[in-house]
This record gives sequence, C-alpha cells and structure tokens, in this order.
Amino acid sequence: MGQVSVFSSSSPSLVIVLSLLLILFISEGVSGSTFTFLNRCDFTVWPGILASAGSPKLETTGFVLPKGSSRGFQAPTGWSGRFWGRTGCNFDGSGHGTCSTGDCGSGQVECNGAGASPPATLAEFTLGSGSQDYYDVSLVDGYNLPMIVEGTGRSGACTSTGCVTDLNRRCPNELKVGDGEACKSACEAFGSPEYCCSGAYNTPSTCKPSVYSEIFKSACPKSYSYAYDDATSTFTCNGADYTITFCPSSPSQKSSKDSPRETGTTPDSGSGSGSGSGSGPESESALASAEGTMLANSWLANLATDASGTARSHPCLTLHSGFVVAIFSLVLPFLVG
Repeated sequence: MGQVSVFSSSSPSLVIVLSLLLILFISEGVSGSTFTFLNRCDFTVWPGILASAGSPKLETTGFVLPKGSSRGFQAPTGWSGRFWGRTGCNFDGSGHGTCSTGDCGSGQVECNGAGASPPATLAEFTLGSGSQDYYDVSLVDGYNLPMIVEGTGRSGACTSTGCVTDLNRRCPNELKVGDGEACKSACEAFGSPEYCCSGAYNTPSTCKPSVYSEIFKSACPKSYSYAYDDATSTFTCNGADYTITFCPSSPSQKSSKDSPRETGTTPDSGSGSGSGSGSGPESESALASAEGTMLANSWLANLATDASGTARSHPCLTLHSGFVVAIFSLVLPFLVG
C-alpha cells in the first residue's frame, strides 16, 4: 500500500500550519538590535565601526554622516563592538583620505577592521544572547565629540549615557590636541602606569581616579573616565534598539576651534577634580534634558523605519520559543494521525 503524503490535497490546512511553523522558526532566529546614528553637530561626522573579535562585521565599517542626517544598521544578537565619530576628514572621490580626530588609519572612509586613533569618544556595546545588553560611553581613550547613547527595550526606555559637555573647550593645555579639536587622556599624554592602570596599577585597588580623569568624570558623570570606572559607567537593557547621537545638546553644537575657549581648566596638584569640578550639576541637567528630548523625538521618528526607509523589526516582536513549541504541539496530531 502506498504512503499518503501529508501534503496531499486532503490536508490543505496542514500545509498552512506547517508553513506558519516554518515562519515562526525563521522569526525565532532573526533578532538583535537596530543602531541608529544621528548627527546634530553643525559639521559632518564620519562614524567608524569596529566589531570585537568573533563578532560579524556590520553593513559597513565607516561612513559619512552629514549634519542633520541619520542612518541605521541591524546588528545580530551576541554582537559586540564599538562606535565613534571621526572629524575633520578629507576624502577624495574614491573614498581615500584621513581624519583629524578618530582616524582609523585605513586611509579610507571604511575602517576595515581598524579602531580609532586616540583621542576619541567611544560607544561600546555587547548585545546579550537571550539576556541583557551591556553598553557604555568611554572617555578612557580621550574625547573628541559630545555623544549620548539611548535605548528602548522590552521594558521601555533604558538608561541613557554619554557626554553632552564639549570637553574640548575645558581640556587642560597638557592634554589638548592641536587647536582644541580633541582632548587626550592622561595615559596617552604622559604614558605613566598610574594613569594607564598598567604594571603595579593594573587592579581596581591600585588604579585610582586621577585629577585628569576626574575632570572628565565631573563633566560627564555617566561616562567611563578611567579603566576601572565600571560602577557608575556600565549600563544594561533587555532587547533594545539604540540611538547614538553626536552633539546631542543642540543642533548648533560647534567644535571648540569655532568657539571661545574657557580658561582655568588645568588642574592644581592634589585638587581632586580640578577646576572643572563645578560642571557636574550643569552636565547632569544638560544630559537629562537631552535624554528627554531625544527619547521623545529620535525613537518615535525611527520606530517604523530605519534611516534608509527600510522597515524595522523590534526585538520585542521576536516570537519566543515557547510559542513555537505550542504551535508544534497542535501540528503533531496531524503528523502521527
């Protein structure tokens, strides 16, 4: 006796159910986060992207982001890496050139697996595999641009982090790069183990904040200011999409060389956070204001589509394995009947 195919005309409903089941399994594997980059500076920024070892390369490793524009990318669950903004770039028609700050040394718009040359403000992410995401904004390698990171996940808005203060205008002379386009870390400027948390200072108990890192911390309380600044600088969220905004405090944010510099920023020896310490409350208020504005505007504006107009799927909409198992239990009687 010949076998009856489960896909015969007598069981069209089974074919439909099996097709839906296949879609569910595919949907279960498609998850991750959307990263949207916004440029609110009054100049062009060239973001760079570096995936950590073992993480796949995203759609690009570097691109141009004109003022007032945005662009989005999808990253898979488990992805880990960092983003930064390059400034003062000069690329020819074939995409070859260099940047004044954040240059990745590739000689191209694409960074091709190379990281930022310090000093550069960094946004760092590790997307959880079925668990929490971890993210931070780091000034450990210095600073070149104001930046904030915002996330909206399964439980709503996540904690925003970053630095809205223009540290280039507050940078001590001994850390200043050029005419004030960037601000070095003390490690890069002096190379001392106590500033670099190396050698005898490579543990949390021996590496302490310096007068220089505290200038950064007082101006940007949520950002990493030195290597072991984890307690107040690492944040988590569950299944989120993220927006990385350059110059978030104002659409007319200017670079330091276009604005009058503030004076008296060099720390006195043993002064703790130096003369920049008075900026803490001001920075907290500015960050809170920027967070509220960006959460109201950038997320809603990009909820339905990414920057290129492509339809987005939020991780919240990813179907869970329990639902797939339930559907399979309904199909099973048809298969064994």
